Amino acid sequence: MRIAVVGVGLIGGSIALAARERLGARVVGWDASAQAMRLALDRGAIDRACTGLSEAVDGAEVAFVAVPVGSLTETVGATLAAAPRECVITDVGSTKRAVVAAHADGRFVGGHPLAGAEAAGVQHARADLFERATWYLTPTAQTSGVLYERLYRLLHDLGARPAAIDPDTHDSILAAVSHLPHVLANVLVSQAAQTLAAGGERLPATGPSFRDAARVAGAPSAIWTDIYLSNRDVLATEIDHTIERLTEVRDTLASADERRIAAWNDAAADDRRRLLEAELAGGQLFELRASVPNRPGVIAELALELGRAGVNITDMALYPAADMSDGVVALWIAGEDAAARAQELVAGLGFPVARA
Repeated sequence: MRIAVVGVGLIGGSIALAARERLGARVVGWDASAQAMRLALDRGAIDRACTGLSEAVDGAEVAFVAVPVGSLTETVGATLAAAPRECVITDVGSTKRAVVAAHADGRFVGGHPLAGAEAAGVQHARADLFERATWYLTPTAQTSGVLYERLYRLLHDLGARPAAIDPDTHDSILAAVSHLPHVLANVLVSQAAQTLAAGGERLPATGPSFRDAARVAGAPSAIWTDIYLSNRDVLATEIDHTIERLTEVRDTLASADERRIAAWNDAAADDRRRLLEAELAGGQLFELRASVPNRPGVIAELALELGRAGVNITDMALYPAADMSDGVVALWIAGEDAAARAQELVAGLGFPVARA
């Protein structure tokens, strides 16, 4: 397989390393930074550094666009214009609404791996960065089913857990679980530094609670400024909700009501437990086979319906009929209850479905 990586930083470099090591793929790269390309070659992330984007995607079966969010829409457009018709193009941006809305092309599938590190640059890339990581995909009604399956299977082989989601839901979720934590970490470290400076105190050794909460503070501005701006409306709403909750906590503390304080703390413990259980859920695999017509968007319809219901597709495969008029989609679902729910949802879409 020939893979093109446009932007060979931490994420692009990690994709390249994983593809070479796990898939034996031939990976070519292009980056606006000549230094980044030299580092990518030195790390063994790419087989060849290209002189331009068109050269990089020439003959590619899959192209990953791994550039900052601010230049994402433009770069995806240039990649679509240069790539072969049979190439699937995806991105790794932390926000999805703008780039998906700008490119209603069946070859483009928006993507976002929930993986990263505090340090940027290909010198910090790792082949195992995506191991067991959720990798969101945002197929649309225009998405080619064949290309979606190719991308899904490739990500699965890289060790990731692909999951379909619509762009609006993606950006709302990421505002709450990724972008807001960065905002709060920045505020926390600045508040602590100012409080200590105001008292003339030497900065003490910080405890583990502070270090954990502040781990992502001051993440690279070259990346995060674009993320904050591209999701600023949803992020602002999440900040408003946080202010409301902090006000409630302040009032609870002011009341000196031990029961209320304990109930607030216990509720947080319960919420954390539920989140962890949802993240770690799994179980025995069950195969479902659905008969579907060969029409644009049918695979996206299936994937998004299950994604909205929280049913994770562990693996999938397409088996088209000889005349390409219809076909069978095989879905592997972890857990008997989840498989039963998936079967119900697929049937609800009007597709005949049975457990294999």
